[in-house]
Amino acid sequence: MFFIVNKYLIPKGFRGLTAYPFVFLKYRVDKENPVFINHERIHLKQQLELLILPFFIWYVLEYLIYLLKYGNKNRAYRSVSFEREAYSNESDMDYLKKRRIFSFWKYLFQSK
Repeated sequence: MFFIVNKYLIPKGFRGLTAYPFVFLKYRVDKENPVFINHERIHLKQQLELLILPFFIWYVLEYLIYLLKYGNKNRAYRSVSFEREAYSNESDMDYLKKRRIFSFWKYLFQSK
């Protein structure tokens, strides 16, 4: 995992973005935030499981479906299965040690 801190690379309303093997941060202080870093590590694992490019295609398609469904960017973002898994487990520092492969899948079908 490589950190790149640059506030201009991160979309408005976000603090970070992960594109394997890089974690782009808006604020340097987030490098020391264990919950934030764990969230981004979960995304790194998801990206590896789907061989990176398919992850981003799936992510965008799922986001667009939820955007059409809800008409709200934030709700669509929070509804994406990858984000739901990451937000649900970001505080569990042992999550990645016990996480099963393709664990995001269960969040795809879980009611919100």
